[in-house]
Amino acid sequence: MRVIGVDPGSITTGFGILDGDASAPAYVASGVVRAKPSEPAAQRLHRIFVRLRQLLAEYRPQAMSLEQSYVATNVQSALRLGEARAAALLAAVEAGLALFEYPPSRVKLAVAGNGAADKSAVQVMVRRMLKLDAAVGLTDDAADALALALCHFCFARIPVEGRPGRGKRRGKPITLRNGK
Repeated sequence: MRVIGVDPGSITTGFGILDGDASAPAYVASGVVRAKPSEPAAQRLHRIFVRLRQLLAEYRPQAMSLEQSYVATNVQSALRLGEARAAALLAAVEAGLALFEYPPSRVKLAVAGNGAADKSAVQVMVRRMLKLDAAVGLTDDAADALALALCHFCFARIPVEGRPGRGKRRGKPITLRNGK
């Protein structure tokens, strides 16, 4: 299975693409989509949407893993994050991807073994789990996106009670009204 993790942000959106499963995750690509802070919000969101759409067409993942929305103390920051998240959701829906979201604490627990781990601990564990050497440049946003993909592998493989052979998706699937 190929999964793209997306860590949305209104200026910098991280992405990380992995193949395989929880027992043998393989690094494919990672990076960031950067928007200019001086651009109007609509142009920044369009840049994120277009670049994610290009990445989805190029790498053809089967699922997208997003960080679950949370309530921030700064309402404006929460709104901007929600808009960036919407750009990622739209790109995924257009590509026909299965969508899953995970709370930040579950992502940190899956990757670093501690639901309150800081960004540096997550980055160290992502490098270790994927056997990435120092030559692979990894920003915090890209590491968070890879952690989201790793988290999906971890929770997608848990068997559903009474249904052998099927993976229990403990991440929250995002269901749309049109059935996709």
